[in-house]
Order: sequence, then C-alpha cells, then structure tokens
Amino acid sequence: MPYELYYWDGLQGRGEFVRLALEESSADYVDIARGSDGPGQGTKAMLALMGSENEPHIPFAPPFLKDGGLIVPHVANILMYLGPKLGLAPRDEGLRFVANGLQLTIADMLAEVHDTHHPLSTDLYYEDQKEAAKQRSSAFIEQRIPKFLGYFERVLQQNPHGDKQAVGDAPSYVDLSLFQLMEGLHYAFPRAMKSAAKRYPALTALREAVRIRPNIARYLTSDRRLAFNTSGVFRHYPELDQED
Repeated sequence: MPYELYYWDGLQGRGEFVRLALEESSADYVDIARGSDGPGQGTKAMLALMGSENEPHIPFAPPFLKDGGLIVPHVANILMYLGPKLGLAPRDEGLRFVANGLQLTIADMLAEVHDTHHPLSTDLYYEDQKEAAKQRSSAFIEQRIPKFLGYFERVLQQNPHGDKQAVGDAPSYVDLSLFQLMEGLHYAFPRAMKSAAKRYPALTALREAVRIRPNIARYLTSDRRLAFNTSGVFRHYPELDQED
C-alpha cells in the first residue's frame, strides 16, 4: 500500500521536505492533492479527513502522512517516522534523536522565513503588512540567517564522520531538508544569499551534492517538482531582499 501525502496543491511549502525523502528513496507514494480525481478533489479529501468526526487521531494541519490506518502529522515527526523505513536515518538510535533535533531547528527557521512576509497575521494579505514585512525581513537577513546557517555550517564541519552529511556516516533526510532550505533561501533572498558559498562552504557543497543525487536530479527536472512561487513558505518579494 503506498504512502499517502496530504498537503496543499500548487505549492512546494512544507510538504516538499517530505516529498524529497520519498523521492530520494523511490518510495511508493501518492500526493493526494495532486491526484487524478479531478481539480480540487484531493484537497477536499484532505479537508474531510481533517474535519472527520470518526477518525480518532485527526491532524491539525497539513502536511501529514497516512500509512495504512496510521496518520502522522508535522514534517519533523513524519521524517522521523519515515527515516528508518526509507533508509534515510542514522542506524544508531541516539543519532536519530540528533537528526530529529536538527529537523526541528530547520522547522524553527521555516517559521521565521514565513514571518518575513506575514509578520502581523496570516489572515492579512502581504500587501496589508508590507512595511512590517520590510522591518522583519531586514532583521531576518542581518541576524537570523547568519545565526541559523552558521549553526548548520558548524554541525557539518563538526560531524565526526565528515562534513558530507549532517549526522552520522551516511546521507539522511536532514541533508535533503538542508538542501531544500538553501534552495528556498536562494529563491526568496537572492541578494542576501549572494555570498553564501563563501560564508557557508560546507552547506553550499551539501546543497550541490544533493542536487546531483540520481533520484533527486530526476525529481527536480520532473513535473512533480513545482516551481517556487509567492504562495509558499519561501516567497521572493524584491523589496524584502537586501545585501547581507
């Protein structure tokens, strides 16, 4: 039975972190919102499941994964569940918690990325909070990008097994997520990320190494990989970008 991935249609968003793991491992999965049942049918099925009065463990929001009768919500939780099954988690049980901690830190940064374009309320349009977004983005570029990426750079450099992967001695879902994080930041803040290769060489090398992994390379050039756009977590608004 294939895994079922539930997320909004038309954007990469947080669901993309799960997709990358499924694609890298050639897992059998169905992207429900992008199914063949007709426009909007997958989204209706997702919302119906979230609002079900019969499902004992309803998810609060997408993305969530359905594996048979089990529903697993939240990106880091999904990847912790899938990692061992897909061969994308450290063999050592202790290091699996390290990997989960790194994934949760990525989630923390994603929340701050989102708040650069929606700093006041998710119920307001971007155009209704542009001035606040400029202030938030400026602080994010000057303070938070260096703090987070500097941390991940040190994680790679201080891995006892070498800086080719974030944790353990083999690639894991964390490396795929760091790739997506770097891709998104380069899309949203190209001016701010112009010097990233010089400032974060290990992260940059990891990004390029993941990009050419055979399954990932095929996925990136397929129609399953949607382009970044201004509906997702990473949004490019030129007025929010600046030199680092």
